[in-house]
Amino acid sequence: MYDVLLVIHNWFRWVVLILGFIAVINAFFGWITRRVWVDRDRKLGSFFGIALDIQLLLGIILYFISPIVQSALSDLGRAMGTEELRFFSLEHLFYMVIAVVAVHLGSILSRRAQTDIVKHRRAALWYLFTIAVILIGIPWWRPLFRV
Repeated sequence: MYDVLLVIHNWFRWVVLILGFIAVINAFFGWITRRVWVDRDRKLGSFFGIALDIQLLLGIILYFISPIVQSALSDLGRAMGTEELRFFSLEHLFYMVIAVVAVHLGSILSRRAQTDIVKHRRAALWYLFTIAVILIGIPWWRPLFRV
């Protein structure tokens, strides 16, 4: 089960990133062109958030069954001194929880804004921040496409 979930989690990251980049580009385009906020703008942010929620759920399941994390949790002192163990037992989870909070804040705050320009600006900045946190938190040294 671990290997299957790891492959799904690995491939789904690309769905999250693609949706994120589409949401960011759409929001910046709306902000720059002073376009009216439409339902599609809200939905793009929602789809990005939903995809990130699914990815976090998969990651949390992996967290509890991962041999890497189990090894780290068995000896936290040693794990904090080992880059890979520290990353997977603490840092990766931390970054991704921050990303989920950020994408949902961006979605909520953009919808609550009074003007279309402010809606687009908030969405653009929060979604861009979310993408940056995700990119920092991805283990780029691991396989980019697992099979």
